[in-house]
Amino acid sequence: MPKLKTNKAAKKRFKISARGKVMHRPAGKQHINSGMSSTRRRKARKWRAFDGKHDAADILRLTDNEGKDASQ
Repeated sequence: MPKLKTNKAAKKRFKISARGKVMHRPAGKQHINSGMSSTRRRKARKWRAFDGKHDAADILRLTDNEGKDASQ
C-alpha cells in the first residue's frame, strides 16, 4: 500500500492536542488590530478547539500522516 501524503495546508492551519482534539487559530488577527479591544486581541492569540465533529474527523485524516513509519 502506498504512503499517504500529509495535506500541508491543513498541517499549517490546525494542530492536534495531546488528547486528540483538533485545534485552530481564530480568524481576524492579521492586521488592523488597533480597532479591537485588548481583550479581543488577547483571546485571538490562543488556539481553540474545533467545533465540527465531522469536519474534525476529516482534518485528522489529512494531518495524521506526518512522521508515520511505513511499516505500520
